[in-house]
Amino acid sequence: MADTKREIERKYESDESGLPDLTGVAGVATVIDKGVAELDAVYYDTPDERLAAASITLRRRTGGDDEGWHLKFPVSSGVRDEIQSPLSDTLPRELAGLVRSRVREAELVPLVRLLSTRDVSDLLDAEGSLLAEVSVDAVVAQRLTEDGRTAQWSEIEVELADDGDPAFLDKVDKKLRKAGVRPSESPSKLARALRETAPKSKNKGKKKRGKAEELGEPVTPGDHVLAYVRAQRDAIVAFDPAVRRDVFDSVHSMRVATRRLRSTFKSYGKVLDRAVTDPIGDELKWLAGELGVDRDQEVLTERLTEALADLPESLVTGPVRTRLRTWAETDGAGARSGLIAILDGQRYLDLLDSLDAVIADPPLLKAAFKDPEKVIRKAVERGFGKVSALVEEALAHPSGADRDVPMHEARKKAKRARYAAEAATPLLGGPAKDLVRDMKSLQNHLGDHQDSVMARETLREIAFQAHEAGESAFTYGLLYGREERRAELAEAALPEMWRTITSGSAF
Repeated sequence: MADTKREIERKYESDESGLPDLTGVAGVATVIDKGVAELDAVYYDTPDERLAAASITLRRRTGGDDEGWHLKFPVSSGVRDEIQSPLSDTLPRELAGLVRSRVREAELVPLVRLLSTRDVSDLLDAEGSLLAEVSVDAVVAQRLTEDGRTAQWSEIEVELADDGDPAFLDKVDKKLRKAGVRPSESPSKLARALRETAPKSKNKGKKKRGKAEELGEPVTPGDHVLAYVRAQRDAIVAFDPAVRRDVFDSVHSMRVATRRLRSTFKSYGKVLDRAVTDPIGDELKWLAGELGVDRDQEVLTERLTEALADLPESLVTGPVRTRLRTWAETDGAGARSGLIAILDGQRYLDLLDSLDAVIADPPLLKAAFKDPEKVIRKAVERGFGKVSALVEEALAHPSGADRDVPMHEARKKAKRARYAAEAATPLLGGPAKDLVRDMKSLQNHLGDHQDSVMARETLREIAFQAHEAGESAFTYGLLYGREERRAELAEAALPEMWRTITSGSAF
């Protein structure tokens, strides 16, 4: 079973002088020499180094007190999430799943071997609690493919204790810099090993380039749309391991990326050929639906739980909390395992491959090469016009089921218009940014109304189950009435909200 920990560390260049005296660091009472450990780590990646390109490291390490398989995902500068599995001869299935969105059908091969002689010291406070672990590592790296080049260096690594204050690392940093120690140019040992052991043919004439230079600044309408498509494809791939690990809000974030992509294909159908993108959009809809099984359940459960908590205890009759909890657990049972099966399936991998293909060889139409501001603005205007028509239709209906449908449709079109405006913001600037804000507000407002519709349907279902079991249905009826009133207030506020949006819109 894999364990996860947040790793917060800083790396420094080291020379033969070793570790400077750190007893003067504020808060440090004692520096304890923990001895020397011999570490042997083999790093795995695809032959084209897909994991390294995403700053992800996967290794099998022996030696030290944490032998096993280690998979590290970047969080921010100097911060990584490390997932550890016990030592085994083959890659644990769970870790293989976490890199599946990047590896796909490619083979994971031993890429680099690092032999490290690690001299470890612990920094303790006055109570004897660990503040940080500091090590001086003498590293020998060997490329396990191609010409087997080697490299060696020495570095200092300062890793914050679990639940430690990151500000403490600033104090250590100040002391090290004062002693002449400088931060490492490489974010990880692997990054340095790959650079210094790379075949000469790869290094020859190669210069560092930023991402913007590699991709080029958007010029044509096609460039602008593809930049947004690429960002959403990258988000899906990046959120995949977080969804598998059940990281907070990861399912929602991944689902939003799928919706953004699908909306973009529709909104910019004059730029990208929909004969190619529509089938991909259908698959994105399927994936969003699978992701929504868990997410929609969470949102509805939270809404009903909060509504119940707001009631005076005297109005809660019968085992309402227990029945609500049972409903949530029953309806959500198997949702996670089912979702993991989806992410492990061939259909999902084929979808990722199809997105890669669109980016690598985009199905551009004539409009993709025309005046960018005119083409992009027109697409945003079309999206806003569809929202306008649906809102006006909703306001023309009397309150009730007849109004619920166009309000729900207006919410979906508001999302599409919002995402179209997001893609247009780098080009159109303020007006597009304002529309993103307005459509988000409208989407949230209409979303609360739709959530009320769904909550009332659920309350009817649970009330029926309670009645069949001989329990009082009074509380469910009360909650139903409150949800009905909440929807009425949302409908009453819509005309003024819409007037404000239309009066200030540049579209």
